[in-house]
Amino acid sequence: MEGKWLLCMLLVLGTAIVEAHDGHDDDVIDIEDDLDDVIEEVEEMKESKLPGDKGLVLMSRAKHHAISAKLNKPFLFDTKPLIVQYEVNFQNGIECGGAYVKLLSKTPELNLDQFHDKTPYTIMFGPDKCGEDYKLHFIFRHKNPKTGIYEEKHAKRPDADLKTYFTDKKTHLYTLILNPDNSFEILVDQSVVNSGNLLNDMTPPVNPSREIEDPEDRKPEDWDERPKIPDPEAVKPDDWDEDAPAKIPDEEATKPEGWLDDEPEYVPDPDAEKPEDWDEDMDGEWEAPQIANPRCESAPGCGVWQRPVIDNPNYKGKWKPPMIDNPSYQGIWKPRKIPNPDFFEDLEPFRMTPFSAIGLELWSMTSDIFFDNFIICADRRIVDDWANDGWGLKKAADGAAEPGVVGQMIEAAEERPWLWVVYILTVALPVFLVILFCCSGKKQTSGMEYKKTDAPQPDVKEEEEEKEEEKDKGDEEEEGEEKLEEKQKSDAEEDGGTVSQEEEDRKPKAEEDEILNRSPRNRKPRRE
Repeated sequence: MEGKWLLCMLLVLGTAIVEAHDGHDDDVIDIEDDLDDVIEEVEEMKESKLPGDKGLVLMSRAKHHAISAKLNKPFLFDTKPLIVQYEVNFQNGIECGGAYVKLLSKTPELNLDQFHDKTPYTIMFGPDKCGEDYKLHFIFRHKNPKTGIYEEKHAKRPDADLKTYFTDKKTHLYTLILNPDNSFEILVDQSVVNSGNLLNDMTPPVNPSREIEDPEDRKPEDWDERPKIPDPEAVKPDDWDEDAPAKIPDEEATKPEGWLDDEPEYVPDPDAEKPEDWDEDMDGEWEAPQIANPRCESAPGCGVWQRPVIDNPNYKGKWKPPMIDNPSYQGIWKPRKIPNPDFFEDLEPFRMTPFSAIGLELWSMTSDIFFDNFIICADRRIVDDWANDGWGLKKAADGAAEPGVVGQMIEAAEERPWLWVVYILTVALPVFLVILFCCSGKKQTSGMEYKKTDAPQPDVKEEEEEKEEEKDKGDEEEEGEEKLEEKQKSDAEEDGGTVSQEEEDRKPKAEEDEILNRSPRNRKPRRE
């Protein structure tokens, strides 16, 4: 186990190498010289849930800070990935400032005693914020193989919302993973917030274009870029009046009755008095302030009446010939392309300049920024174990100390008292209405209770009487039909046993009428 840990370079800023073992790691702190004499100190967080857990704290605000530590050996970009990870806690939030780290390039000129903002770095990574612009930097300096000049390449902005990491005053874990295949991942609290490829997702691109626009090319003077032109054959119509006004007086309008032509709309205030300190030589002749004429309040208007204006139906404006396609249109001119004299192709931007130190070079308008548990490694499993032994414990302690939902609501209301009104409207008021509705129902009558509890009963006696009347009527109709059939039968026997065709047709019709009379639809409607 110990051999795997030795594959990594573990450090807390200002320390030598931190050896790892199966038990708890004891951090040995040795702060380097600083620039402002007011920079980081090693202490616990102000609201630490883990007694004895210390980290590096940026103590002052509105000043530049710098601190650095040398690695036990330079990191070489070859066949193994690079993983950089550390923790940050903005204990007071953050107004404007950064909490990013710099991996300082391995150069003969590197002097950590003179570490400043111009010191060459290979990678810059970490959170930064000013105003409402929340950033998570990943920048690397790429060396042009033709000119030897370094240029900063910035990763695309994350799609995730980063605001919470700056404002919740919790410890967050920032991780950068660079792979030899040029892919990269950026994680916060072990969740990916950004990913991409060094060849495709950096600005400006690592490799320049093969072709560029010829800086010596010039657009010809006769080049026509107009897609449309006025029709040269168009002629203005003879009845086109360009001088007709857009608005004309409404000739159908009439002055309202009671209009006071001789009364001004505003009159001097009769109650106004000239100030005692008014100096006519200095201030000029005093005039009472104007007020609305009280006589106009009961009238439709005062002053000289004028007709309202309306749109002129004959207005056409200045005549212009219609536009037609330009037969000489040549398109938008662009300079021709030529081979880029500065073109190069670097297909392995992962092979960056080796770095031999790590540093914090920061300016912040907020103090008490807490840093802890820096690790630079090539093995993801070791980095995850390191995170679980550090950030994981902080996260578990924070979770255990957090209040429940009700407690969180009360704390939020203490900071924002107007939330009490929201709570009352969304919780107390609905409960009150439910109780009021349940307790204010009308008492049911004894008759209604009888119907719910007893066996089904007929609604009224009238319904039974109607059924008896319908039954009696049906019996009478059946007796009449039987007598009719007997009479027809006797008549047929008297005629010699023959039945006319008309009687045969009438018989099925009588049967059909009988069926219809028995139908429920033809019964007498029930009285209400």
